Parts: sequence; C-alpha cells; structure tokens
Amino acid sequence: MNALWNFFETLLGLSVEPKNLTFVQISLRGIIVFLATLAMVRLGHKRSLSHKTPFDAVLLVILASVLSRAINGSAAFFATLGGGVVLVVLHRLFAHLAYYSHGFGILVKGKPDIIVRDGECDFRMMRRNHISTHDLEEDMRLDAHLDDLSKVRLARIERSGDISFIKK
Repeated sequence: MNALWNFFETLLGLSVEPKNLTFVQISLRGIIVFLATLAMVRLGHKRSLSHKTPFDAVLLVILASVLSRAINGSAAFFATLGGGVVLVVLHRLFAHLAYYSHGFGILVKGKPDIIVRDGECDFRMMRRNHISTHDLEEDMRLDAHLDDLSKVRLARIERSGDISFIKK
C-alpha cells in the first residue's frame, strides 16, 4: 500500500513545490480535477449550471477558484478536492432549504422586482436594479418582441437578472 501511495505521490507531484511541477504532473492533476468536478456537478444537480442566479454563479466561481489550486499545486491536492465537494454539498443543501422555505429562498436567491405595471415604469425600482430605460426597451424588443411600452401589462427583474414581460 505504501508503494502505491509513493507511486501516486511521485506521479502527481504531491510533495513537490508548485514551481517544480512538471507538465505531465499538472496535466494529470488537471485530468483528475476535471473528472472530480464533473462528479461534483452531477452530485450538485443540474441547476448549478442551468440557472443564472447569483446563488449558482457564486458556487461556480468559488469552485473554479478552489479547484484550480489543486491543479497548480498551490494547495494540498486531496484536501482541495474535498473542499470542492463540501462547497457543492452546501450549495445543494441551501437549494433544498430554499425549496422548502420561501424566506430562505429570498435570502439566498433574492426576489423579483416589478419595474413596469400597465405600461408605466417604476423608475425607483428601475434605479434600484440599475436598469435604464434603454435597457428596458432593448429587452422589450428582444424578448417580448414589442416596441411600445403601453402594450406591457407587467415587467419584472427576475432573480436571475433577466427581465420578463407579460403582454396586455
């Protein structure tokens, strides 16, 4: 067993300073991290990649940052992979809690804001969400295929940051 560990330690450069890692060691680390990340994302569920909410983006950014350290050797290899698993499990736990608790869902995912009601803009809410009239008109043309705000019954900034339109 000790011989097998020594083989992996040498193969992956586990006890080598990051600057002394070889191309092969970094490549093998990258392959292992890629496969481990694929397994983690599958464990985490499809939503972490399909939704564009800040809640999901935070997981992807932090996970990428943490796991890159395992590849470049700036952090302990297996401990870093374990930390990535913990992040994915935490994300899944929060998503589960948000499903059962609307209040917790608002806390971690936010809530939609109405910016147009019956063709009238709520400029205070638009300002709060950093949406200009030009942004609203662009999304209205692209997503609702409308060029007249008076034809919009309701427009919301969704939790993902997208603007949804309901026509009159």
